[in-house]
Amino acid sequence: MTESFRVATYNIHKCKGLDRRFDPPRIAEVVRELDADIIALQEVLSLETSNPEDDQAGYITSQLPGYTCHFGENRRIRGGAYGNVILSRMPVILVRNYDLTCEGREARGCLRADIVVSRSSLLHMYNVHLGTSFMERRQQARRLIGCDVLAAEDVQGPRVVVGDFNEWTRGLASRLMGKEFNTVDLREHIRRTRTYPGVLPIFHLDHFYFDRHLELQDFRLHRSRKALIASDHLPMVAQFRLNVEAAA
Repeated sequence: MTESFRVATYNIHKCKGLDRRFDPPRIAEVVRELDADIIALQEVLSLETSNPEDDQAGYITSQLPGYTCHFGENRRIRGGAYGNVILSRMPVILVRNYDLTCEGREARGCLRADIVVSRSSLLHMYNVHLGTSFMERRQQARRLIGCDVLAAEDVQGPRVVVGDFNEWTRGLASRLMGKEFNTVDLREHIRRTRTYPGVLPIFHLDHFYFDRHLELQDFRLHRSRKALIASDHLPMVAQFRLNVEAAA
């Protein structure tokens, strides 16, 4: 028995596009275009104002009927929550946010959601946004791969780890994750393998990692007209098939 589901990752850059416009409706339209069962968003800012669009997590979710929203706050900006979000069409039974902050650096985190993908299978979904400093990422990568996060005792089912790893070249995070997980080789699926910045991407900062019980069926870099300008990153979408018996 197998189950298929679609996962997307997208750094929305606080809903500020390459044209410098703050445009949450445009981001919501791009997210809707992805048509994914599970969507990981990074750089989400939710402010408590009279304008519904300022609550980016709440507004985007309101434009996507059938999804639940799970927010991992990493720090406060202008009195609002800032961090990572996981949207899911499937039931979510546990949400946990891990602190990956290094002393003296911007607060960073990894948001976990345990998602029921079939009657007998649980998927552990992780949404990551690592730091911009080389030494910072080395510490964060070790913490991420360790027994407190990805190797925690209560992690029993298959795992998918996505997000903005901020590695301009192949560093320790990529090497550690590559030893533990399968990864998407973009060259096998798309002509352009870069995701940042959006219109003329020159860096591959966004990544997909997944356990061996998951078969990658399809992968695409989403390059719609809106996506090319809505953020400084491009969304990525992967279709997986889970072997339920093997995972069990």
